[in-house]
Amino acid sequence: MNRTVSFDDLVTEAKALLAQEGRRFMALAGAPGSGKSTTVEHLAEALAAEYPGQVAILPMDGFHYDDGVLHQMGRRPWKGAPDTFDVGGLRMTLNRLADPAEGAVAVPVFDRDLEISRGSARIIPAGVKLILVEGNYILLDQAPWDGLRPCFDTTVLIDVPEDELRRRLRARWVHFGLNEEEIAHKLDGNDLPNGHVVMQHSRADLTYQQE
Repeated sequence: MNRTVSFDDLVTEAKALLAQEGRRFMALAGAPGSGKSTTVEHLAEALAAEYPGQVAILPMDGFHYDDGVLHQMGRRPWKGAPDTFDVGGLRMTLNRLADPAEGAVAVPVFDRDLEISRGSARIIPAGVKLILVEGNYILLDQAPWDGLRPCFDTTVLIDVPEDELRRRLRARWVHFGLNEEEIAHKLDGNDLPNGHVVMQHSRADLTYQQE
C-alpha cells in the first residue's frame, strides 16, 4: 500500500536498504520540475557521512536519444516525452549494475548545458551498495517502462502542486534563454502534459509530498 512520507522517512528507507545484503536500488520518479535531482542529491548527502562511498546516483536523463535520432523520428520538438528515451539501454544498465560480476560500471550523463547525453561519462564503483535511480518515467505502468519495475527494491513518487511545477519550469526555460513562444510550447505542449502522464500512470510504494 502506498504511503506518504517525509524526507526523513526517505533517509530511513534508504538506510534500511543499505543494511541489507548486496546492492540495492531506490527509484525516485516525478513530473518535470518536481525536484527529483535535488531530492536525490540531498538524500545522497544525508547518507554520505554514515555510508561513505556506498551511495551513487543514476539519472534517467542520461538515456535521452540523441537530437539526430529525434530528428529522424520527427520527435525533436517533444524531447523529454516518454518515447524519446532509450528504455532498453537503461534496463540493461540496471541489470549490469545488479550483477556483482560486472564490477565498476560506466554510465551516461546528460549535459543540460549542451542538451546531449555523454556516454560512459561516469563510473559507478563496485563498492557502491545503494543506487538512487531518478527520472520522470521510471515508475510508469506502461510498456516499455514497466519492464524496469523488477529492478527496484523501493519506489518513491515525488508529488508537487502543478502551479509550483509551472513556476519552476518557466524559470528553467527563461534561464536557458527561450522566448515566450518557445516557453509556452515547452510548458503546455510538453512538460506539463508529460507531468500528467507521470502522476496518473506511476505506481510507487511511497509518495514524498514537497511543501
